[in-house]
Amino acid sequence: MAEFDTARFRKVVGGFASGITVVTAVHEGEPVGMTCQSFFSLSLDPPLIAFSPALSSSSYPRIREAGSFCVNILESGQEALCNQFARSGTDKWRGVAWEPGVTGSPRLDGVLASIDCDLENEFETGDHYLTVGRVRSLHTTPGLHPLLYFNGTYRRLHPHQELGARSA
Repeated sequence: MAEFDTARFRKVVGGFASGITVVTAVHEGEPVGMTCQSFFSLSLDPPLIAFSPALSSSSYPRIREAGSFCVNILESGQEALCNQFARSGTDKWRGVAWEPGVTGSPRLDGVLASIDCDLENEFETGDHYLTVGRVRSLHTTPGLHPLLYFNGTYRRLHPHQELGARSA
């Protein structure tokens, strides 16, 4: 059997545009957070979401221990915030305005939406975890557009190109 081409795999799946989130929690009285691109809604009844942090993440173990978290969906123009929470070994919270959500987890100012959750389940699969959260509270800011990641770069929606809702 031929060796799997991981570089090609990364390039192919990078062609799927995705939104970007910052997952936050409070651990031992201190805010913790991380950028996460692998996020999706999982169930309407009960309301569940999922995200997939890397096994190597230094922030995720503290989020897990907190037992609750907030998924902050970034708004177009928040590239710097995304980069700030993607770095390790730095003060990710310098200059970041936030307020506690229903779970006490940080809801970041200026985001498109935030989803407060309790940790429902976790599975170790491949080089990532699949983390499931039970939704407790939702917050949205009307009129904003998501920050997207596509083919290795940030992208933005252009309102004049909207095609309307279609069935999937």
